[in-house]
Amino acid sequence: MKKYVPIEEGDYYLTPEGYRCFTEQYHLKRGYCCESGCRHCPYGFNKEKLKKK
Repeated sequence: MKKYVPIEEGDYYLTPEGYRCFTEQYHLKRGYCCESGCRHCPYGFNKEKLKKK
């Protein structure tokens, strides 16, 4: 079961398009990689590498 991580200041910012973009700070608090290709993934996941296999 995934744990609930409360969102705090510095955990995300809004992109020019209006999307919420989570920061490295949030990903580290969450504690795992969701494998969605997040812009600030601290776990080294890269969607492009999966497509090439």
